[in-house]
Amino acid sequence: MLGERAHLRVAVLGASGYAGGELVRLLLAHPNVEIAHLAANESAGRALAEIHPHLATSPVGGRVLASLEAASAADEASFAFLSLPHGASAAFAPALLDAGLRVVDLAGDFRLSAAAYPAWYGFEHPAPAWLEKAVYGLPEVFADQIAVASLVANPGCYPTPVVLGLAPLLAAGLIGPGPVVVDGKTGLSGAGRALAEATSYATTEESVRPYRFPMHQHTPEMERVLELASGIPVAISFVPHLVPSVRGVLVTCYAPLASGSTTESLTGCLASAYESAPFVRVLPPGEMVDTKRTRGSNLVELQAVADRRTGTAIVAGALDNLVKGAAGQAVQNMNLMAGFEQTTGLTATAMYP
Repeated sequence: MLGERAHLRVAVLGASGYAGGELVRLLLAHPNVEIAHLAANESAGRALAEIHPHLATSPVGGRVLASLEAASAADEASFAFLSLPHGASAAFAPALLDAGLRVVDLAGDFRLSAAAYPAWYGFEHPAPAWLEKAVYGLPEVFADQIAVASLVANPGCYPTPVVLGLAPLLAAGLIGPGPVVVDGKTGLSGAGRALAEATSYATTEESVRPYRFPMHQHTPEMERVLELASGIPVAISFVPHLVPSVRGVLVTCYAPLASGSTTESLTGCLASAYESAPFVRVLPPGEMVDTKRTRGSNLVELQAVADRRTGTAIVAGALDNLVKGAAGQAVQNMNLMAGFEQTTGLTATAMYP
């Protein structure tokens, strides 16, 4: 394990996407990291600044993106981030791991059991042996396992606030296991950078619409990790929505309220669970979460309310889908794996208004 002042040579595979660009932005501010290798698929051969103009004046703005080759990345780096489309990471990760690199995968390729991938992702998993070795990368819950892992599956943007908001309440018996209804809303960057009519300005401006339910791939992820975190099987009904915003995820979870549970007991449970978590802010009763307050930061906001009239616990969470929902959480995982403080390189406050 590396010490606090150690130097880590890092590769970002998939640097041309939104999450990949956000990774580069965050890593540039990390005092213990050198960005040693940047690679992409269709954008290979182009300068980083052509793809991400906001990084043009950075030390790596003129860097030409290499093609996606595990051997080249392994030659230049000791740690790799995979910011690739679902299904692609599983093909690259084994070669990098066999070469001795430690890997954080931002896709969904190592979050589920092998049997779940055909139904939820549409492919047979090409590296099922690594699924048993991968650690789910939610630092507030699995920090000890992450610290010694070779392969970390970075969580999805929706599951992050859902698991953080519900797991302590389930474990404490303050809410029932279901069915739990999760309403999710995401900005357009959550759909990725590829051009599509469904995410064009003309289609999305002044539009709020659901998508990909009831078979969204984050559904089994939420169920699996909630059970891992709380020890209680949970049934989730998840409906995501696309909203006319660039960044941000908001989830509102509706769960059976246990007898005697109050807003104060729900809030107190969450506050106690995350009192030492640097990136979780539990709001006091009466305050409401807001995606805008998390923009650009690695922060997640949580609130919990007991609706005793209907016997429902309402738990809401907000985060920036590209930071705590993707790149920032990936860096947080890297910090744990490398022996750095969790907050290293992630201390920027949110942008507001």
